Amino acid sequence: MVFSSLTFLFVFVPLVFGIYYIVPAKAKNIIIFLSGFIFYAWGEPFYICIMILSTLIDYTAGLLLARYDKNPKVRTILLLVSVVMNLSLLATFKYSSFIINNINAILHTSIPDPNLPLPIGISFYTFQSMSYTIDLYMRKINVQKNLINFVSYVTLFPQLVAGPIVRYQDVQNEIDHRTITVTKVSAGIGLFIQGLAKKVLLANNIGLLWTNIKAMDYATMPAMTAWLGILAFTFQIYYDFSGYSDMACGLGKMLGFEFPQNFNLPYTAKSIAEFWRRWHITLSSWFKSYVYFPLGGSRVSKPKIVRNLLIVWGLTGLWHGASWNFILWGLYFGILIICERFIWGKALQKLPGIIQHIYTFVLVVFGWMLFEILTVTDIITYTKALFGAGGLWDSQSFYFLSSYFILFIICAIFSGGFLQRLGTKLAARFPKAVPYSIPVVQLVLMVCCLSYLVSSTYNPFLYFRF
Repeated sequence: MVFSSLTFLFVFVPLVFGIYYIVPAKAKNIIIFLSGFIFYAWGEPFYICIMILSTLIDYTAGLLLARYDKNPKVRTILLLVSVVMNLSLLATFKYSSFIINNINAILHTSIPDPNLPLPIGISFYTFQSMSYTIDLYMRKINVQKNLINFVSYVTLFPQLVAGPIVRYQDVQNEIDHRTITVTKVSAGIGLFIQGLAKKVLLANNIGLLWTNIKAMDYATMPAMTAWLGILAFTFQIYYDFSGYSDMACGLGKMLGFEFPQNFNLPYTAKSIAEFWRRWHITLSSWFKSYVYFPLGGSRVSKPKIVRNLLIVWGLTGLWHGASWNFILWGLYFGILIICERFIWGKALQKLPGIIQHIYTFVLVVFGWMLFEILTVTDIITYTKALFGAGGLWDSQSFYFLSSYFILFIICAIFSGGFLQRLGTKLAARFPKAVPYSIPVVQLVLMVCCLSYLVSSTYNPFLYFRF
């Protein structure tokens, strides 16, 4: 992890914000710039050079695009150079071993595997920085000539290593001029605590069950245990990633930025297409804007729409990791979206809402199995376990169920938007109590989170590895 959780909460965040609020407006981007580098270098002192290189590539490309604004050929060359250099960095550090190992397996060669460590968050900051050059080429934004301001955009520490993917057009005005108000800071603190509670109290605890089950022998695993395990991961990855996104957006508000929403109750979706409009929204938007639309989007023939969707979803899977299971996972969702669009989508819409929910949730859960289990052999074995190849249940299955039943209920209720609806109803019924009750709830959650962090050593951040 980039920071230990306690160091981050008790040392880094208070220090950065204390300095940030004191210094004049002109110096605030310098604080963001320095804090982003310190935050990243704490865990990746060498690979900070890769982030700097990626940032300088796109900053330089931006200046040259503005300089040669009336020369289409030069602008196209600059765009290609920027994109190729960024993707080359990503390919070298994230995909070189995968490519070499597959070449060796297919051609029976013995090319040495460099086995380069994966820089934390490289997929996030590469896509974020690269979007600036692409949008500038498409004349959607204005060039940023101030190097400190541009580097501050890339190194915004709240979302630097795990998103959401903030495109320059999302924050271009706030990079140069932003206001910080008590209301915005208060909302940011609340959103940060909400995200921390998701991560620490829900994701970490339900994740312990998946950690135990994942280590078992899939060949002899009973169906109940297999389903409990993958359901646990389904909730873990949601509360882990959406929790981190909430924390990032909350810290962003406290700095004066409005980051785009990254999750919108995805497990309430009634179709796979709707699920992906609610899950990791900034990544879906990135691929839609920079891959799907340039390929022609939906304004082409049906065969080409199918082609475009398969390309986008194959790349979405590959973005998550250099492994065949991620590509399989991406294509799995791509095929489902194609089927909903051209085969059974209209029939699905006529079914009762509860059936639509069950259909979507079961397919998503199966998708998370493809996502989390790395080898095709283990995927096949685990799939067999889900359908009873190792029996239906055993005593350990019931032990897991009894131990985590309440936590499963809590995770299911909150992922369905119950908390938001309850808050809205209580606010409408007791409007005078809201200003007093919300800080109390937030304080209780914060104390619970800190107590957990002090006493627990299990605190993984799943999306740091991407």
